[in-house]
Formats: sequence, structure tokens, C-alpha cells
Amino acid sequence: MRNHTLVTTFILLGLTEDPTWQIVTFFFLFITYLLSITGNLIIILLTLLDSHLKTPMYFFLQKFSFLEISLTSTCIPRFLVSIVTKDKTISIEACFTQLFAGLIFGIAQFFLLAVMSYDRYVAICKPLHYTTIMNTRVCTWLFGTCCLIALLAICPGVIVSLGLEFCDAIIEHFICDYSPILKLSCSDTRSMQLVNFIFAIIILLMTLALVMFSYGKIISTILRFPSAQQKKKAFSTCSSHMIVVSISYGSCIFMYIKPSAEERIALNKGVAILTISVAPVLNPFIYTLRNKQVKEALRDVIKKCTSATSKQ
Repeated sequence: MRNHTLVTTFILLGLTEDPTWQIVTFFFLFITYLLSITGNLIIILLTLLDSHLKTPMYFFLQKFSFLEISLTSTCIPRFLVSIVTKDKTISIEACFTQLFAGLIFGIAQFFLLAVMSYDRYVAICKPLHYTTIMNTRVCTWLFGTCCLIALLAICPGVIVSLGLEFCDAIIEHFICDYSPILKLSCSDTRSMQLVNFIFAIIILLMTLALVMFSYGKIISTILRFPSAQQKKKAFSTCSSHMIVVSISYGSCIFMYIKPSAEERIALNKGVAILTISVAPVLNPFIYTLRNKQVKEALRDVIKKCTSATSKQ
């Protein structure tokens, strides 16, 4: 009988073996990582420092930026180090830690997107009751619930994964992801694939249904507004969130709602780059460029910093 305990480390193949493309990949991911950290940190700082951004919408945006930073930091820095050092090995423990941490942050994001759509629904459809319904306590409770659901959602996967034995060590990916890891297992993973498939459907489609329901109500309410100016203002408050929802759900539905781990991994690498590297860069710009309050808050902070520097 083959001794499966010999496999104590995995080898992440990365994105390419070509040295030139590795350099291109490194600089692309390094720049996008710096931009994503900078952009999301700016949003977090603005929502903390500016009194005009102390509303539920910006509270949730602050938490979303925190999850974006956490998700991209879980995967990208380790891959950048592996490109520089040429060391593609990762311990099984570190691999599963990266996998489950990424899943927690990712799942929490989807539930938070649903909560953010509900926030827009209350703001537009029930404006007179908005401050009462979406008070500080409720907002904190909703974010905490998103994180708790994400933690509970990965528990079955953690428990089952602890009993896996591995016959191979080469992961056809640049991060630790479920599908390529299941391909390495000596155990029969068909039940795990089914469970993974069911959980992906429940999480992604359920939260998407909540988002669609909220925006269905929002659109029907906006269309009944008497003036074009009111309609334009209402749509503008939702447009940024709708773009982020489209990017997030479009990429992850493609990646995870698949019944088999034998699907082509190459395409998933590109979608993974979009999800954990490109999207965290785009989201702060989407919210900033399309939101007057955020732009004004940024200008105010820059003016204060400039005046403080000039006085010194």
C-alpha cells in the first residue's frame, strides 16, 4: 500500500513557466496589489474621518473594503514571493489556511453585497424609516451575521478536508483552491464535489436572489418617481453597487458552480486573477469616481493635510 503521509507539501505551478511572462505577471500583480490596498485603505480612512460619510451605506462600504484587502492579501503576496524566490512549495497546513481564509472573506463579501442592496432598498423605498431601520446597532449586527455565516459555511469543508489523503503534490493553480486540490486526493472526492457544488449554489444564488429582489423593488419604486431628476439621483446612488455586484457574481459563478473538479483549470486562473487582484482595484475607483460625497470627502482630507503641512 502506498504511504500517503509522505505528501506534506504541495507545489503551486503558478500562472506560467515562461521567465518573461513571470516578470510581466509579477509587476502586474504587484502594481494591482498596491493599488487595491491603497484604494481600499483610502475608502476606510475617509469613512472613519469624514462626518458626512457616517451613514449605513458608507459603513458597509468600509467593511467591504476591509474584506477586499483581506481577500487579496490572503493570496497575492505569497504568490509574489514565490515568483521572486522560485520556491513553489507550500505546506498542506498553509495551503488549507489560505483556502479557508479566502473562502471566509469571499463568502462574507457576497452576503455583505446582499446587505448593501437591502440598505439601498430601504433608503429608496422607505426613506422616512431609513434611519430607524438601518441604525448603528442593526448595521453592526448585519455585518457580524455576514461573517458568522461565512465561518459556519466553511465548517463542513474543514471537517471533511481533515480526512483527505493525497497521492500527488502538484496543484495546477497559483493559489490553493478547492477544485485543483480535490484532484490530488487519493480518496473518493465525489461526495465532496457534490457538497461543494450545493454550497456554491446556495451561497451564490441565494445572495444573488436577495440582491435581485432588492433591486427589483428599487427599480419599480424609481420608475414611479415624478421627475427625471429624482430618477437620475436615485439610480446614481445604486449604480456603483450594481457594477460591483456584476463583477463579483459574474466571476465567481463561473468559477465555483461546477459539479466536477475535472473542469479545465486554465480558464479558472484568469477568473481568479479577476476576482482577487483586478476587482479589488476597480471597486474603490468605481465607488469614488461615481460618488460625489466620496470625492468631496477626499478633497477635504487632502486640503486638511496640505494646510497642516504648510503650517509646519
